[in-house]
Parts: sequence; C-alpha cells; structure tokens
Amino acid sequence: MQKISLGESKLSSSRLAYGCWRLAPAGDVKTNLEIARAAILAAVDAGFTLFDHADIYCHTRAESAFGEVMRENPKLRKKLLVSTKCGIRLADEPPGTPQRYDFSAEHIIRSCEQSLRRLHVEEIDLFQLHRPDWLMDADEVAIAFTSLHKSGKVIEFGVSNFAPSQVAMIQRALLQKLEQPLVANQVEISLANLTAFTDGTLDQCQSLNLTPLAWSPLAGGLLGDGGKDLLPSQQGYRVDGILAALDAMATQRGVTRTALALAWLLKHPAKIIPIVGTANPDRIRAAALATKIELTREEWYHLLLAARGEPLP
Repeated sequence: MQKISLGESKLSSSRLAYGCWRLAPAGDVKTNLEIARAAILAAVDAGFTLFDHADIYCHTRAESAFGEVMRENPKLRKKLLVSTKCGIRLADEPPGTPQRYDFSAEHIIRSCEQSLRRLHVEEIDLFQLHRPDWLMDADEVAIAFTSLHKSGKVIEFGVSNFAPSQVAMIQRALLQKLEQPLVANQVEISLANLTAFTDGTLDQCQSLNLTPLAWSPLAGGLLGDGGKDLLPSQQGYRVDGILAALDAMATQRGVTRTALALAWLLKHPAKIIPIVGTANPDRIRAAALATKIELTREEWYHLLLAARGEPLP
C-alpha cells in the first residue's frame, strides 16, 4: 500500500488507516483477543500501518486487546504507527460525575500513561485530543503536550472533531511552547457527510499541511454492506442516491462500492487518510483495494453530485 507523511512530521503512514473502535466488543477477554488478533494481522498483511485507538473504545478493551497482540508479536512495533486519543470522560467515572470532556494537563498526561500501558508500547506515535473540551485552555494543553513529548512518551500530536478556529487556537499555543505543529485533525468525512468540505476543515488542512484522518468514511457502513451501530447523528443519513451512483460506477469499473467510496476520499488534494473500522478480515482486505483506484475529476464530481442531491451552485 502507498505511504504518506503525517502532516509535516517524519512519520509515514499507509494511505488507509485501521480503526480499532470495534476491536474488542465482547466481555470475554479470550474472545476479544481472537477478534483483535485476526483483524490486526489481516490489516498488517493488507498493508495498513497506522492503527487508530482511543481510550474509550470498547471501554479501554480495544487498547488492551491490541496490546496483547503486540506482546505476542513484538516485531510488529517497528512496522506500525500507534495512535490514540483522550479527553472523553463518561458519566459516573468516578461515581456521581457527569459525562464531560477533560483537557486538563493532569488528565491528558494520566490518560497517555494509561494508554501506553494498555497498548504495550513505550511511546505513542500520534496522540490526539478526542472532542473539544468547552473549558479548553490552549496553553494548558500545550504544557501537557510538551511534557509528554520531552519525556519521550509521544512523538506527534493531533486533534479530533475540532473546528478550524479550535485547531488554530491549539496550533498557536503548541508552536509557542513546543515549536512543533499539530500533524492531524480526525473528523467524520464521507459521501454521506460533506461538512469538512464546506466548513473550512479541509481548506485549513491544506493550508497548514495538516493530515485529515477521516473517521466513518463509509458512514457507519451505510455506504458499504449496511450500517450497524450507527451514531445518533448518522441515523438520518439518506444514502439511496449515493448507493445508486456508487453501484453503477462500481459495476462499470469492476470494483466494489466500498472501495470506490474510499477511493473518492483518497482523490482529494488534502490527502485524506480514511480510517477503516471493520473487524472482518475479508472486508479489511477488500477495503485495501481502494488504493488501486484512481478516479477522474468527472467521476469524482459525479459522486459528489449524487451525495449533494442537488446541482452545484
């Protein structure tokens, strides 16, 4: 699989990333390890090198299962980029507390250290803030990032679900404290969700050489083999017109609509890295075929118009 630099860093990622959100869905540790092992090894064999985590994925079980696979296969560490996120705190953790976001320096540093232990790695390649904290103090975030970088626990930093104005705020503070820019903004991007194309996110990514990591690039599976466990925000997506356009083009080209929907994102000059989240080894291998598809400008716009459901202005 082709490689691409993450932002302005020296880190080189596969053109597609593997998302570990559903890596450990069961309550049984043995079952989770079996699912994780099969998915991770299939992804590695298909050429994936960037593995995307968050501390809340499967309530920390995803990181732990990944860590066990890393323990079993120590040679994998040099081949892979390990990314994780922090900042979302669930209700009643600890008891009596509300759901909240927490970008305090104390929480960022503690979360990173806990993820390191679960992932069974000595350093995290890319550490991201998960969802914007309404009490975010950019200078405090920069202090935490600086501490983690100088202690050798994190190489590069990024954000997730940040608006362009929030990216600019963190970027300014980080450059002042660490003289090291952010390298990624992870946001939802798909044919079913075009927000990043219209709200300035992808424009800013190109301007700052910030890599867009696209979560849910298949709209929770709606653009693939069917949506399961959709987020509330995705339940209203209308994809019939998109599927019709994808299927017609996929038939003409002799590819799957899954690969075509991912290839549509790969075409954009912001150098989007779609995050593939299935734990099914066959689907992981099938998704990797997207990197072999080069859409024309006309094909790309044909799918855009189907996604918009209306003519361009």
